[in-house]
Amino acid sequence: MSGDWDRQGPVDGDTDQQEMIPSKKSAVLVDGVVLNGPTTDAKAGEKFVEEACRLIMEEVVLKATDVNEKVCEWRPPEQLKQLLDLEMRDSGEPPHRLLELCRDVIRYSVKTNHPRFFNQLYAGLDYYSLVARFMTEALNPSVYTYEVSPVFLLVEEAVLKKMIEFIGWKEGDGIFNPGGSVSNMYAINLARYKYHPDIKEKGLFGLPRLILFTSAECHYSMKKAASFLGIGTENVCFVETDGRGKMIPEELEKKVCQARKEGAAPFLVCATSGTTVLGAFDPLDEIADICERHSLWLHVDASWGGSALMSRKHRKLLHGIHRADSVAWNPHKMLMAGIQCCALLVKDNSDLLKECYSAKASYLFQQDKFYDVSYDTGDKSIQCSRRPDAFKFWMTWKALGTLGLEERVNRALALSRSFRFCIFLIFSCHCHTRSVCLSPLAMILRPPQPCGPVSPIKTFLPSLGYISLSAAWKWTNTVN
Repeated sequence: MSGDWDRQGPVDGDTDQQEMIPSKKSAVLVDGVVLNGPTTDAKAGEKFVEEACRLIMEEVVLKATDVNEKVCEWRPPEQLKQLLDLEMRDSGEPPHRLLELCRDVIRYSVKTNHPRFFNQLYAGLDYYSLVARFMTEALNPSVYTYEVSPVFLLVEEAVLKKMIEFIGWKEGDGIFNPGGSVSNMYAINLARYKYHPDIKEKGLFGLPRLILFTSAECHYSMKKAASFLGIGTENVCFVETDGRGKMIPEELEKKVCQARKEGAAPFLVCATSGTTVLGAFDPLDEIADICERHSLWLHVDASWGGSALMSRKHRKLLHGIHRADSVAWNPHKMLMAGIQCCALLVKDNSDLLKECYSAKASYLFQQDKFYDVSYDTGDKSIQCSRRPDAFKFWMTWKALGTLGLEERVNRALALSRSFRFCIFLIFSCHCHTRSVCLSPLAMILRPPQPCGPVSPIKTFLPSLGYISLSAAWKWTNTVN
């Protein structure tokens, strides 16, 4: 290797400052690689970022509220593959070509910010959350220790504390996860660890047949979690629901007693606050009574409906949630915090979460650091690298305040009532919609064909904003 350096003359007229620049003759070679050569063209990179941001602003942000724009420039998969030029080549492509690709990506993507993008769980653009996402993408942090992510760990702590207050707990613990499905899995595993702590070291060997109970209308992640955790999907007991999709407490207690008679070991009940299809809110107080009588962990999957806690008018939908042992709550749904933003909240404040998931990696979580190591929360997670998802919600909350978030929830409910009235008018007038496109990505409603010279439908449809067909049914099914 060569360590010689050439000196260049004064920089910007400062005779005391001289820049050390390696010349071609003094290149440092290791395994044929020039270590002191240029790695990237910073100026070109900065210009590309600037132009790409301008493109995002023009084609995504500024057009987000324009109803004249398409929700999606739909193309079949094989045709879209050809249009996008997906091939990765040996040589890189110039910035102007990359910008063309960016424009194509935007053009053919579903515009979830569009006023007529109708999804049952999320939609719309929150500008403050978007800025927060820009910041975290630029900073590229990983939230596991305070020394590498001081700001975002403090933000997460503050957000979790406020969410815990809204649940009604005096204290608690929690962590942000990549999705409500993962939060549900965390809760199931945590409950199992609480009753059978030896499982962490000894595994499933010697355990009784564990069984968990949940609503027949629950999210499918419950079965996935049972499979992933080795509990088995046959040991997920689905409890009957009533005509509104709510779990029937009496049926739950019957199934718990029956499972015990069969020699199984019930350990958890998962109630749902806002089911995916019907928007049902299980009766939490009655379910909590059963869990107390049978010493069962009560988890509430409030991934969708948890945001109703922000509304003084509608938080009654989750009456009794303070009696839960754990709660999954996704602000990226009704509160528009930006995907993904999902928290698992735990009533226990004795470090149960850390005990369950900690691996005590000595190279990361040393106990003799120069600060309070309780802020090193990464050992409470099954992940190492973790995104600062709480920051998106924090920025939105700071911008709108609690009252603004409450208004967002109240507006969603009011829109759903308006939508229901529109549907009622359609059927009353024997009108019909020209086209309703149902797809896994979006439900795009076009204005109905009026049956007479004046259509009252037109008065209501433009105000519907981001409410969806199924979301409208979910909410009206819930509150009526």
